[in-house]
Amino acid sequence: MGLEDRAAAPLRTESFRESRPQIAGPEMPHHPFPIRLSGAVQRGFGRGGKDLGCPTANLPDESITPMSSVTDTGVYFGYAQVSREKDGKVILPEEDGGVLPMVMSLGWNPFYKNQKMTAEIHIMHEFTADFYGHQMKAIVLGYIRPELDYISREALIEDIETDKRVAMKSLARPAYETYRSDTFFDLNST
Repeated sequence: MGLEDRAAAPLRTESFRESRPQIAGPEMPHHPFPIRLSGAVQRGFGRGGKDLGCPTANLPDESITPMSSVTDTGVYFGYAQVSREKDGKVILPEEDGGVLPMVMSLGWNPFYKNQKMTAEIHIMHEFTADFYGHQMKAIVLGYIRPELDYISREALIEDIETDKRVAMKSLARPAYETYRSDTFFDLNST
């Protein structure tokens, strides 16, 4: 789908912000979840950490097809793991290789007028170093909200912070917590 083929994202309104639920999704993941994604972390636009205070790991275009073919654009939650190794050498410390909570934006990022769809994962952890080129695995477990456009960077940041809180509360439920030990992840590296 090209830029000219898609509808404009709705503008985020104050009433939307005020009516947002604090937990997303049912008590356990329902179809099409869980969705498993993997690929080498690529450099993105460099906006997440610098402009928004929310560093993201971008997956290669081909790795997002399992998700973009069955879901709508928007913000999702789940777990992710970055491989500690790169090119056969252990680079990241043990604490950076765990299965960690994440939020993910799948879409066109209308505030920035992106020309292509991206999957940007924010892992809720302070990493000790960049991990470009490392393999990353993610299990997407639920949907938080639709992709929106914003009138200001501050409004976007406010929603990102709310998304992170909603993700943490949503993942705290027992049926979601079990995915932290899913065999899709490398549980021996943690």
